Amino acid sequence: MREHPSMSKKMPLPSRDEDLYQLSKEELVEIIKALQTEIGRLKEILNLDSKTSSKPPSQDIIKKSEKKNSASSTSDAQTKRKTGGQPGHEGKTRKGFGRVDRTLNPAAVIVSALWRNPLDD
Repeated sequence: MREHPSMSKKMPLPSRDEDLYQLSKEELVEIIKALQTEIGRLKEILNLDSKTSSKPPSQDIIKKSEKKNSASSTSDAQTKRKTGGQPGHEGKTRKGFGRVDRTLNPAAVIVSALWRNPLDD
């Protein structure tokens, strides 16, 4: 038989099902109470995150929100819109620059600056 950490040394946790049938009703109640206490302690640990304890945020378990799951499961095909312009919505377009008076090649500007003769200054 193995012993459970939250149980006293007097109450070992049976390792086989047959051993459970050998225990008295009082011993089974003791084991159940100890296991319920342990479950409660483990649930408290599960509910801890960086907001409710000293754990760093990097150790938070990311939980999926129920709101997103329930919304996405209800008729996705009806609620989702296609990308791009929507029917009935007036589009907006940026104004152009008008007449372009010059263009620059950035690579040529950099190369000419690097190969400039320092004696020309």
